[in-house]
Amino acid sequence: MTRRTRILGIVAAGALALTACAGQGDGGSTAPTGDDTGTGEGTEAPAPERSGGVVRVAETNAFTSFNPNVGENNLDINSKILGTMRSDFIYLDNELNIVPDTSFGTYEKISDDPLKVKYTVNESSVWSDGNAIDKADMLLAWASMSGYFDSGEGEDAKVLFQYAGSTEGLGLTSMPEFEDDRTMTLTYSEPYVDWEIAYSLAGMPAHVVAEKAGIDEAKLADLIENGTKGEPGDELQKAAEFWNTGYVTKTMPSDESLLLSSGPMIVTDMVEDQSVSLGLNENYGGDLKPLIDEIDVKFIGDAAAQIADLRNGQVDIIAPQPTVDAVQQVTSIDGVEVLQGSQLSYDHVDLSFDSEVFKDKNVREAFLKTIPRQQILDRLIKPINPDAEIVNSQLYLPSEGDLYTQAVAENGSDAYAEVDIEGAKELLAGATPTVRILYSSANPVRVDTFSMIQESASQAGFVIEDGGSENWSSELGGGTYDASIFGWISSGVGNAGVPQLFSSNGGGNYSAYKNADVDALAAKLMVATESDEAESIKRQIDTHLWSDAFGTPLFQGPGLIVHSDQIQGVEYMPNQTGVWWNFWEWSLAS
Repeated sequence: MTRRTRILGIVAAGALALTACAGQGDGGSTAPTGDDTGTGEGTEAPAPERSGGVVRVAETNAFTSFNPNVGENNLDINSKILGTMRSDFIYLDNELNIVPDTSFGTYEKISDDPLKVKYTVNESSVWSDGNAIDKADMLLAWASMSGYFDSGEGEDAKVLFQYAGSTEGLGLTSMPEFEDDRTMTLTYSEPYVDWEIAYSLAGMPAHVVAEKAGIDEAKLADLIENGTKGEPGDELQKAAEFWNTGYVTKTMPSDESLLLSSGPMIVTDMVEDQSVSLGLNENYGGDLKPLIDEIDVKFIGDAAAQIADLRNGQVDIIAPQPTVDAVQQVTSIDGVEVLQGSQLSYDHVDLSFDSEVFKDKNVREAFLKTIPRQQILDRLIKPINPDAEIVNSQLYLPSEGDLYTQAVAENGSDAYAEVDIEGAKELLAGATPTVRILYSSANPVRVDTFSMIQESASQAGFVIEDGGSENWSSELGGGTYDASIFGWISSGVGNAGVPQLFSSNGGGNYSAYKNADVDALAAKLMVATESDEAESIKRQIDTHLWSDAFGTPLFQGPGLIVHSDQIQGVEYMPNQTGVWWNFWEWSLAS
């Protein structure tokens, strides 16, 4: 296993996902270190016996798409469900170690200068319909994550695959080379520190995408392999259009090709906004074979309802919104185990740079001066975690000690250390701007956060409109609001989260933020191989973000997982995978 220090960063392993829940993280931001190959072996533990049976899991958000790699579908729940249905070269354990899954395939760095990485998919790795995972799948995954066929910049940019993560890493690679249909080598034009997590095969089956575009799998591979950079052509555009939009569904699709799995589980039933059922993929050839037969996922947005269902035996595993009341309730239930820890997530307020009201920097600064961050922290987070503190960096977290302290000392966040109504009024000069705020109306922490911001900002003259929505995630970047309150949750490895959120073309840059210096620094960060250089770059980006009044981070909050003591193998995980990280090890007590 390869140990990596944690960075704010299932899309690619280094990317961030949207979360509807507040959480706490202790993610790091030092440059990763690790071995040169991904084929290392960990300590073998005796294989537990299968128990069979069904495990029932409650999740806050409802499932919306089988392709969370698309920006607007980049919800944590979509990634969790798809994570059971995809095999890949690696997974992360709950100590954020990179664990190679050699039962799927192998990867190895074969050269440092130039950087070359070879990937081989095992012959036993197939889709659930028996179709081989091979060249076309490898090429499609690379094309979607590299931006190879994108063209133009800024308002003239034409993006082929609407990838939620950053293309900065694989964008450094040339067209893949193949020894055979299952062995691919990527060559980078520059050193890339996150090479080990840059490429993933947790994507869409190429033979299905090809069919939906009216071509066959071999033709799709040819279109990519012999295509011209920045010029996809009509047929590849059709394939990308299906990749972008064809997997969106809340109901059980009649087209079974949308359900194809390369992982241990496969969807067997769906009820819109209520549930998803997962059964065993009989064609799964890997080692991560589940000990149970079925996982039933219930979508329950209300924490009290999750707790009630656990108490009544309707579900087995819950991760409710961590509040004082929730903790008190779950600790009083007999026959459950309560797991508490940190999450690699943080809540924040982002301002929309394409909003008419926030095109004026003075108005942005005035609004940020009114956000009562200490009040929000004291009321919502400190009763659960007395040691919690305001986050004063866009890139670092308080638990990082000196790295965080140094960034905060330099970044200019002290301009918003306390609420400054008079300072805001002075910047507004008598204006009374209307600000519409988007947030999850189903999340009590976000509802309370909005109310406190509304009350405070109104004192400075702002007119605050309630943009709360249960479908908040689908509205991000849609131009229907001026500010947003939501959370990012990190995988815990890699640097990809920086360009993803703050580069002009970042898949998670819902604020339409554009700063040429930040773009250049983010690109430079992706090829920084020395820790000191990487930290210096990140501090510079952090300073730009505060200077531009990008928005403000709010807090990290505690994480909470509760499960029936009849379910064995459940372990706490701080990142976006949550309790799902080792679902194949869950079993029922005999």
